[in-house]
Amino acid sequence: MNIPLVDLKAQYNTIKDEIDQVIADVLSQSAFIGGPYVSAFEKAFAAFCGVRHCVGVGNGTDALFIALKVLGIGPEDEVITAANSFIATSEAVTMAGAKVVFVDINPSTYNMDVRRIEEKITYRTKAIIPVHLYGQPADMDPILALGRKYKLRVIEDAAQAHGAEYRGRKIGSIGDMACFSFYPGKNLGAYGDGGAIVTDDGDLALKARMFANHGRVSKYDHDLEGVNSRLDGLQAAILFVKLKHLDEWTEKRRRAAYLYNELLKDTSLITPVELENVRAVYHLYVVRAGNGTREDLIDHLGRYGISTGIHYPIALPKLRAYSHRKFGAWEFPRAAEASSEILSLPLYAELTEPQIRHIVDAIRAFGG
Repeated sequence: MNIPLVDLKAQYNTIKDEIDQVIADVLSQSAFIGGPYVSAFEKAFAAFCGVRHCVGVGNGTDALFIALKVLGIGPEDEVITAANSFIATSEAVTMAGAKVVFVDINPSTYNMDVRRIEEKITYRTKAIIPVHLYGQPADMDPILALGRKYKLRVIEDAAQAHGAEYRGRKIGSIGDMACFSFYPGKNLGAYGDGGAIVTDDGDLALKARMFANHGRVSKYDHDLEGVNSRLDGLQAAILFVKLKHLDEWTEKRRRAAYLYNELLKDTSLITPVELENVRAVYHLYVVRAGNGTREDLIDHLGRYGISTGIHYPIALPKLRAYSHRKFGAWEFPRAAEASSEILSLPLYAELTEPQIRHIVDAIRAFGG
């Protein structure tokens, strides 16, 4: 039995007729840039997130960069974010000309440890970017309180958290702005790159839309220099179809995660924690394999035909990309420790109970 980490072909097969139809629509209309599906998806996704505005952009990294720019963040400014994420989070800060300031993680959730944020705030701090990593909502109330106290903007990195909820509110509706990725492997994924910025602030949405389209106010009239970052018509059409199925897919992911939790509870692996008053969407199902066993476990599972991943094998401050910052070896100990132990097991809506039991049986055969 071969079980991939993600199975996009299986997902496509469940919605093939719908997908093929909208692709044909876009081709017949030649609506490749803009067009009715872009508008329809933006409206639908804004409603899904519980906000007034959605601006489709080229990818999740651009979404973060554009949000920072329209909030006026740039050189001499500092932006606080988590030490464990994909580099796009910190990369966007640097692209905007600001300095990224890392905060160590809560080892239970892998999200930013909210107790360690305030000590990182300086007179240069302008924003906090909480990352809802693996589809687990960050603890937003303390972050919002710090934002109010120090007059900081809060930009949610929701690239892995489509449909997640925090205290009854959809992720994406809590901060000043939120940024999503529609990379193919996401819970809501395109068939190429795509991203979105969502917000309740009409002025910020207008600025983001303008900045993402060369600063354009009309075809050849530009109020400012922007970038070329638009969600194209084909990707919007695909996302429009997929969004209708997202709630169902999320429930299947959650059931799969709970089954994993139940079957793995008497093993040595540490399973994910879902905090009270949140609804995680399990973009990834991440366990911890301690005592230096992870690499051997990966090899063992591979022999059973089971694919795995590591998200992420190096904490952001430890990457060579940030070697010029000269972070000490003692800094960010929780993120560093987690990066040496975390392991992503297969999880997607089409994953079956027999497949999950096969994975768990293989883990038990390892001695887990």
